Amino acid sequence: MGEIKRINRDLIHKGHIIDIYKDTMQFPGNKTAEWDFISHKGAAAIIPIDKDGSIIMVRQYRNAIEKYSLEIPAGGLNPGEDCKTCAIRELEEETGYRTTHAEHLLDLYTTVAFCNEKIGIYYTDNLIVSEQNLDEDEYVTIEKYSLEELVQFIFNGVIDDAKTIAGILAYKTKLGL
Repeated sequence: MGEIKRINRDLIHKGHIIDIYKDTMQFPGNKTAEWDFISHKGAAAIIPIDKDGSIIMVRQYRNAIEKYSLEIPAGGLNPGEDCKTCAIRELEEETGYRTTHAEHLLDLYTTVAFCNEKIGIYYTDNLIVSEQNLDEDEYVTIEKYSLEELVQFIFNGVIDDAKTIAGILAYKTKLGL
């Protein structure tokens, strides 16, 4: 295949969540091309299961797709924060439930073609009622569904968020269903 290497990286935009770069790549035969690269600080998500077996989901408006999206609770890593701590923090912030125990399910890169965002996904069925503590620019509603309903939502196109799809299907597989 030959070696491909980055020979230059220029910062185009420094954002709150992401940084956008223009990478100059070198290919075999000294050919070059410019590629877009988005650097992301990383994130975590969690599948919260209540005592009745329902999964707590969040519905929020997503500007990139210009519509509301039904998702598992998730958010970006704070500086120095590990994924598990982030997932537990986001659970309480977004849903008003907290936990003292979460199990790792999987890690995934969201869009490998141009972004390094990696999300650690966890699950918990040890929920304690707490208080929702949304960021000032977050508007989230809480909804509860059975695992079967969520799987149907995935295959009917109601859920189209990659981390949620991967998390729900991995959780279903973990249960052996």
